Amino acid sequence: MTGTEFGVPGIQPVAEPVTYWVLYDDGSSGRIESTTGEPTLTSPGRLVTEAEYQARVDELKAANDAHIAEIQAEGEASQRQDFEALVASGLPDATARRLSGYEGQPDTESPEGD
Repeated sequence: MTGTEFGVPGIQPVAEPVTYWVLYDDGSSGRIESTTGEPTLTSPGRLVTEAEYQARVDELKAANDAHIAEIQAEGEASQRQDFEALVASGLPDATARRLSGYEGQPDTESPEGD
């Protein structure tokens, strides 16, 4: 194609973008679309195949999911401890649940139906 096919002499159409995948030295990953050829990285890293990039993204997602699950488990454990302390101090079960935010099952040794 020439620029005159678009009605503007001397103007060439923009090239279709090409996708490049990057693994950076800091452990992060990136995807770059370029219409001017292979990009120059502004941070230390290397260009990789899409499969290598996707494997790293999958690793990061799995690590993130595990971290979120750990935080949630810690939060639930903390709520349960607060609930049990409130019940032990004599508060009714419903009040202790409301104050602690605990929604799990009461301990089998705790009195139920308070």
